[in-house]
Amino acid sequence: MLITTSADPFTRGLDYLYGARSLALDPEMVDVVYDLDKRIPICTWIANHIDAVNAELNACLQACHDCFHPWQQCAIQIFAAPLAQSFGIDGLCNLKTDPITILIDVGRVIPEDWLGLVMHEYAHAHAGFPGHHQEFAKSLAHLCLGLAIAPPSYQPDMEASLRSYPYCRPTQDPLAFWRG
Repeated sequence: MLITTSADPFTRGLDYLYGARSLALDPEMVDVVYDLDKRIPICTWIANHIDAVNAELNACLQACHDCFHPWQQCAIQIFAAPLAQSFGIDGLCNLKTDPITILIDVGRVIPEDWLGLVMHEYAHAHAGFPGHHQEFAKSLAHLCLGLAIAPPSYQPDMEASLRSYPYCRPTQDPLAFWRG
């Protein structure tokens, strides 16, 4: 992630968002940098609070790591970022970065469900390739067992049901969290 030397909170927050854009699958997945009305309060909030939010996400990431032996763990970094509504996702796993990057929009789901969202993206990283296929299902089931979360029940269209497992309760206004 890009480190800034600026003392200005807005600039530090904007630099963080540009760093998140560089780690996303598509830079347009972090599009709030273009919204002139929203970016000032969001960037300022990010500068003042993102370290605490990322620490919580890293604790979730560590809980997922702890479900596997050290030699089974992938090198993964995790960051919070407001993701563009147009993509319709709460988080993403970019397998093309080294280490693998997970971006989580913590404003889209209630904090009690952050672990479930991290677990879902971690399963993608552990499987090693995109999609909701058999390897993803095996990684997800292993994480469910290790984190004491009920595994997904069998569905006729298992791939479709895995896209949103575990269910994470949405917030009313995803950007409200980012505005503080």
